[in-house]
Amino acid sequence: MTAEPAPAPRPYPVFLRLAGLPVVVVGGGAVAAGKIAGLLAAGARVTVVAPAIGAAVRAQPVTCVERAFTPADLDGARWVVAAAPPEVNRAVAAAADARGLFVNAVDDVAAATAFLGAVVERGPAVLAISTGGAAPALAGLLREALAALLPDDLDRWFEVAAAARAAWRRDRTPIGA
Repeated sequence: MTAEPAPAPRPYPVFLRLAGLPVVVVGGGAVAAGKIAGLLAAGARVTVVAPAIGAAVRAQPVTCVERAFTPADLDGARWVVAAAPPEVNRAVAAAADARGLFVNAVDDVAAATAFLGAVVERGPAVLAISTGGAAPALAGLLREALAALLPDDLDRWFEVAAAARAAWRRDRTPIGA
């Protein structure tokens, strides 16, 4: 009797605070431009490295380094996004691994150590859906379904919840209560 292989561990979901932190994006095309918008919204200081950097990337407040990627480009980085051809993504992944950095390699599951989810934002609520890089289109469909279910006035829900939490903390209400 042959034993079934152990299932692969699932990714650990996390949200990163990138405000003021250096982030490197390798790739200068439309895919990179799309990733940069979210990084800038998170307050990251973004440096883009690519042999050719498109207008959509240059239009954003980023530092552009127009040349081929070298491992030293990751020195000091806190987060890495590889949005380049697979052979470049693999080089970025190796350089990130050597520095103890996680890398999101766009559409390159084998080179990625981090996966970005499909995101639904409604006020302060941020929901991310991940398929571990296996089915991004499905994640997009789930995002659309969740967005349709969330109430438009979710901001008000947060106000009520924040006020209740403040009162519970003030009154030292036990968490189980």
